[in-house]
Amino acid sequence: MSEPLVDRVIRGQNWMDGFADVLQKLVAAIYKVLGAPGRLLRDLMHGSRVLGHPLHPVVTDVPIGAWAAGVVADYVAHFTARLPTQAGDVCLAVGLSAALLAVATGYTDFADTFGHERRVALTHGLTMTLVFIVDAVSMALRWWAGSSAHPLAVGLSTAGFGLVVLGGYLGGHLVFGIGTMVNRNAFAEGPEDFVDVGAPADFEEDKLTRVDASGMPVLVVRHAGALYAIAATCSHAGGPLDEGELHGDVVTCPWHGSRFCITNGKVRGGPATFPQPAFQVRETDGRVVVKPETPLH
Repeated sequence: MSEPLVDRVIRGQNWMDGFADVLQKLVAAIYKVLGAPGRLLRDLMHGSRVLGHPLHPVVTDVPIGAWAAGVVADYVAHFTARLPTQAGDVCLAVGLSAALLAVATGYTDFADTFGHERRVALTHGLTMTLVFIVDAVSMALRWWAGSSAHPLAVGLSTAGFGLVVLGGYLGGHLVFGIGTMVNRNAFAEGPEDFVDVGAPADFEEDKLTRVDASGMPVLVVRHAGALYAIAATCSHAGGPLDEGELHGDVVTCPWHGSRFCITNGKVRGGPATFPQPAFQVRETDGRVVVKPETPLH
């Protein structure tokens, strides 16, 4: 199957990589300079804390809805007397206010993208940033230039909403076409009952060991004498957790630094937002067997 046109066009834009590098380093530097509060803020922006789900797609519905209502209100007010012109102004202001959080969460997620995914994410981000700028200019004209500039302001917000459609398409392509921020364990196939994964001697204290459980990669760790097991594929971007680092009962993914508790698979730090499937572990008759804590499907 031929590659979609949007991917072919973006893949040819080599200039994007240098710009994306600078932008990703800038985002990382902003959070780093904030220290411990910055790490907490970054987890909140990803959705790793509190929400347990990517925050960006949740937030974007508010500005898009407000801007859509604003465009409709602008034209109803222009052609009829059913609404005052201020109705569209209020909708535009609500959209801009919510868009600040959408921009912050979007660029936070962008900081952990790579390759072609990063180029598409950059195109999406720049498009939506342009929307914010266009609508901000429209808002300024409405507030400070008076009624004489209102038609121009309406024209700008209309053009901005056209860009929203394009940006929304690119955002959807990131998720549904490329799999950005999608749970990488959502389609995992594993055992329905206990399966043998090795002998007790195979699992040394605090050593990250990858095993195969009926075709599913599983990370088994002996910690404080007890055996624990979680899915070995990072839910954020598919990184191999067995190649990461273990600190206490927390394993850190080698790709983007997501952290998970080995005892239950819960997220301890983003960019991951979805937990790792956890496994029951037993040592029986000189063998180690594992089984998912809950059904995978």
